[in-house]
Amino acid sequence: MSHSKVAAAHVAPVFLDLNATIEKVCSIVREAATNGAGLIAFPETFVPAFPVWSALRSPIYNHELFQRLLANSMRVDGAEMSRVREAAAKHQMIVSLGFNESSNYSVGTLYNSNVLIDRDGSILNHHRKMVPTFYEKLTWSPGDGAGLRVCDTDCGRIGMLICGENTNPLARYTMMAQAEQIHISTYPPVWPTHGPEESHNYDLAHAIRLRAGAHSFEAKAFNIVSSGYMDDTMVRNLSQLSADAGEILAASPRSVSLITGPSGVSIGDELCNDEGIVYAEIDLADCVEPKQFHDVSGGYNRFDIFQLTVNRAAQRPVRFDDPANPEDPIARADGILSQESDPSESSGHPGER
Repeated sequence: MSHSKVAAAHVAPVFLDLNATIEKVCSIVREAATNGAGLIAFPETFVPAFPVWSALRSPIYNHELFQRLLANSMRVDGAEMSRVREAAAKHQMIVSLGFNESSNYSVGTLYNSNVLIDRDGSILNHHRKMVPTFYEKLTWSPGDGAGLRVCDTDCGRIGMLICGENTNPLARYTMMAQAEQIHISTYPPVWPTHGPEESHNYDLAHAIRLRAGAHSFEAKAFNIVSSGYMDDTMVRNLSQLSADAGEILAASPRSVSLITGPSGVSIGDELCNDEGIVYAEIDLADCVEPKQFHDVSGGYNRFDIFQLTVNRAAQRPVRFDDPANPEDPIARADGILSQESDPSESSGHPGER
């Protein structure tokens, strides 16, 4: 369909509570569907929280918080994800969900991950953030290129990148070169700075608007930006971590959720200081005319000069050579998203074999 209504959730998790946060996800999916949206994006690692504490005190004091985060994280093939997939199917919604992903290979490994779920509840794509940013390395392991895919849906061709990946020109170009029409960008609720005297060193909302508009303008695509929100419970828990944690949080720039059109201009409302859902009506036909002027994945490029190679193989710490059981028994996503072959070479959705 050319016309559709899309949504970005600017919401807080139920802090470090997996089941309650999943309930909130399902409730928001229902609310967005009731309001006529066909697609909704949730923030970076919405389930069960973004680990802001890594910026607030030394890592030696954060072991308990890491253990709580890991205990309330989820697997892409787990029961909690099944509940979200059922909600997507029940309400006929395309759902993009950011979550902390626990590993089949290690009891102490987490990934910053995102899934795209189709209206029938099937998983179209599973992406792990390639490089955790700055203090995020204290929580997440590096991902891989397996999820650098644009998926064909009845809302359009959808790609997504997580937070700082939207500052990586090669990652963004990889999305553009797959005929992306709708881009999803996800961000944390806050990016702590060191004290009020330095609170203006990095304006998070401005940086997000800049990146969102730039990608929309270059890709000639819509950009759904979903950023996290800190509610009173989350602020109270984080403020107790150190003597100056509350002061740092109060001085740190908040995130913003918005939707930009192919010209790079914001369409619809924006949310920063209040929790809620941002909606916008989009028309995929608006992506065509700008391509005539400036199509960097087509006529406005020189592929004889510039070439990009992307490794989309899923990286695993071990592969088993077992004639009795040739299939890896703990393959990522229960075989749903085995990315050994390139699904772009076959018919059907990316992620299908």
